[in-house]
Amino acid sequence: MRVLVTGGAGFIGSHYVRTLLSGGYPALAGAEVTVLDAFTYAGNLANLEPVGGRFDLVHGDVCDAGLLAGVVPGHDLVVNFAAESHVDRSIDGPAAFMRSNVLGVQTLLQACLDAGVPKIVQVSTDEVYGSVDEGSWDEDAPLRPRSPYSAAKAGGDLIAQAYAVTHGLPVSITRCGNNYGPYQYPEKVVPLFVTNILEGMKIPLYGDGGNVRDWVHVDDHCRAIQLVAEKGEPGEVYNIAGTAELTNLELTQRILDELDVGWNVVERVPDRKGHDRRYSLDDSRLRGMGYVPATGFDEGIAATVQWYRDNPSWWKHLRKDAR
Repeated sequence: MRVLVTGGAGFIGSHYVRTLLSGGYPALAGAEVTVLDAFTYAGNLANLEPVGGRFDLVHGDVCDAGLLAGVVPGHDLVVNFAAESHVDRSIDGPAAFMRSNVLGVQTLLQACLDAGVPKIVQVSTDEVYGSVDEGSWDEDAPLRPRSPYSAAKAGGDLIAQAYAVTHGLPVSITRCGNNYGPYQYPEKVVPLFVTNILEGMKIPLYGDGGNVRDWVHVDDHCRAIQLVAEKGEPGEVYNIAGTAELTNLELTQRILDELDVGWNVVERVPDRKGHDRRYSLDDSRLRGMGYVPATGFDEGIAATVQWYRDNPSWWKHLRKDAR
């Protein structure tokens, strides 16, 4: 069994690789792993140090068709984590997001088609559905992305479904809520807030803090992806919900409590342009396949905060680009 993980040096991709190579996915026991990563600012070889020397590494771009033609053949599973993923960056510079999240998906899927790869998982986001005031989006909900990032991810999803229908390509799509956990690049809200506080800095809270997000520990996300890799149907979408829907005010309070600091460290800042108010997923389809989140938010956020406390050597040099 050979597995290609694109974007495998990023936050979520590296967790999948570490878990796979540590025996966390019995169906992939003994698998040979190839990691392909462009090593843009968020790709970090240090994320893979715990399993160093146990995988083949390719430094490359999913938009490079010539490179993929040499890398993809012979793999039995391709999991595509490669993406630009930060909404604020997509507002300031959308072109990179269209390139990686749309053209990159098409280029990779074409390479998989040409090579006859028997299973592909396209990793996506709940943000493609847009904001929902009440209830939860299921997989049949219309796509209404409201940022350049989510629009690019929606484009990649539609290309994946088109390849599944047109060519019979065995690609499944996962859509997940907000992830948190160790090794997350410190531009995202949880590590940004934690590391700011650890360095004695203010933490920036958007608008009124009432925006609601569904929080998923990265380990639960990756276990769900692996379940889809094993049992997912071609062209189908699988939502991955978390264990806590929290306003940003509630999330902030949890982090402040873990670090034993007060609201005096919070700095209110103008809201993000087009900031979606609430995301919420119905993951009944995945639950019907046997998925159950294993990490409760209280447990997960405590462990995550402690990890950043214990590993300043991992994040301190990254913060100049993340602030």
